[in-house]
Amino acid sequence: MEKDLDKISKGLDILFIGYNPSLVSGEVGHNYANKNNRFWKILYEAGLTDRLYLPEEDSTLCKMGYGFTNIVARPTRAADEITREEYQAGREVLKEKISFYKPKIAFFVGKGVYLQYTQSKKADWGKQDKSMVEGVIDYVAPSSSGLVRMKISDIIIIYKGVKDLLDSLNKF
Repeated sequence: MEKDLDKISKGLDILFIGYNPSLVSGEVGHNYANKNNRFWKILYEAGLTDRLYLPEEDSTLCKMGYGFTNIVARPTRAADEITREEYQAGREVLKEKISFYKPKIAFFVGKGVYLQYTQSKKADWGKQDKSMVEGVIDYVAPSSSGLVRMKISDIIIIYKGVKDLLDSLNKF
């Protein structure tokens, strides 16, 4: 049975947005639960968390100002199994969620997620010049999937950028 993986509330600092849940995450009901996913390690190494959290602690992070959602809710083995129709429907639902919950930063865990959401052809890593929802900063980082062929140290640097951005926003 598929579980709802959204961990989301108003007033979040960062809403992490993935493609869709892995089959493991869909089964256990926690985000980034596949043992090959490096999300929790990257968050810790980037200084976004004070320790290494486990997937089953994902709802705890809401109290820290971090939430979770996906552009598509259906779990799959790989993102290439997501249909165009699912992306189209997911895009609309995601924009409604971001508009309603208004996190400070909409953090796209994977450039492809952002490109699907915005219908753009390209994007740079980090803070985007234009946001899809007024008052919410769009931030793009590499996927934390173990399938990503980028060095983890380079991925961590991009995630550290959102920590710096958040620190600068929270100064005011």
